[in-house]
Amino acid sequence: MSAQLACMTADVPVAGTLRVELEGERGPVEVAIVRDESGEWHAISDVCSHGAVSLSDGEVEGCTVECWLHGSRFDLRTGKPLSPPAITPVPVYPVTVDGERVLVDVDAPL
Repeated sequence: MSAQLACMTADVPVAGTLRVELEGERGPVEVAIVRDESGEWHAISDVCSHGAVSLSDGEVEGCTVECWLHGSRFDLRTGKPLSPPAITPVPVYPVTVDGERVLVDVDAPL
């Protein structure tokens, strides 16, 4: 598969998130589409590697998203946890903005 439409740019405010479900080669993939405080776009697994809850419900600060359940912060560029209790990275995916369209390739994690 290749990049597919995840949302429109107007759907995600600066320092905001949107949960989407995209179709991957192995089935549905839950993705958090994130626009950081600088306006940069990111796509990261929506499932926290520690608590298995939605990262799109967390707060965006700088280039991180915080898991609302236990407070782990994840780097939006790498998926690496920056604070405990999470110790396992989450997948991040390539994002392309084409005009008003936000495209994500869930089959080519970075």
